[in-house]
Formats: sequence, structure tokens, C-alpha cells
Amino acid sequence: MASISIFVGSVYGNAQSLAEQVQTALSSSHQVRLFESASIDDVKAAEVALFITSTTGSGDLPDNIEPLIMQLRSQSPMLTGKKAGVISLGDSSYGDTYCGAGKQVDALLQELSVQQTAPRLDVDACEYFEPWEVVEAWLTDWQKTL
Repeated sequence: MASISIFVGSVYGNAQSLAEQVQTALSSSHQVRLFESASIDDVKAAEVALFITSTTGSGDLPDNIEPLIMQLRSQSPMLTGKKAGVISLGDSSYGDTYCGAGKQVDALLQELSVQQTAPRLDVDACEYFEPWEVVEAWLTDWQKTL
């Protein structure tokens, strides 16, 4: 049983709703805590970190997760060995900015030497009206790596 911290970035509630579904699914096998706003200390304390974020504007981070990501960028704490995953929500009709927030989080985690146990999952709103459909399969595989 792992202790998983979910860090969520949401603008209109879709990523928040997905994070709650993920929390429910993981809670049967793991200890799970959901953060709608968090500090760098919350990330450092996490045994396993799962970032779930939507994208806003031109590939930007949602307001509720941006301070955390900016803090991680500015302080650059090495998170070597910490296990993590990223689920990114976006709309491919936006072209180059598709899943931009998730890509930023993913790149930052790589810079901080996090052990990403599965590739980032990009969920396209043009393909999946309900993201749980594709997230459920990814989550099943991701859990096996913990």
C-alpha cells in the first residue's frame, strides 16, 4: 500500500472531478490525499505524487496549481527517487498548446529527478468527453509500478 498525494490544477472543475474519481479508485488499495492547493513541502513529503491538471489560456497552468509549480521551479528541490505521474487534460484543437500545463509539469518533474513510473497521459477532450474512460486503464498500469 502506497501513500499517494494528488496535486490538482483545475479551471472549470473537470480536472478536479477527475482527481476525485482517481482518489476514490486508488483509496481501495492506497492511502490517498487530494490537494487543491499545495506547498513545496507537501510535494517533498509525498511518498508518491500524482499531478492531474487541465490547461488554460495558451498552454498555461491553472491558477490553483501555478504557485506550487512556480515554487518548485524557483527552489529546484531535488526529488530524486520520488515516484510520480502526470495526467494532463487538454484539447488538441489548440495545436501547439495542447496539454501545455501537463507538459510543463512533466518537464519540471524530470528536471527535479523524479522517478516517473509511467509516461505522462495526455487526455484529448476532442476524443474523450469523459476523461475517466482513458484514465482508468492508465491508472491500473501506473499502480502496478508503485
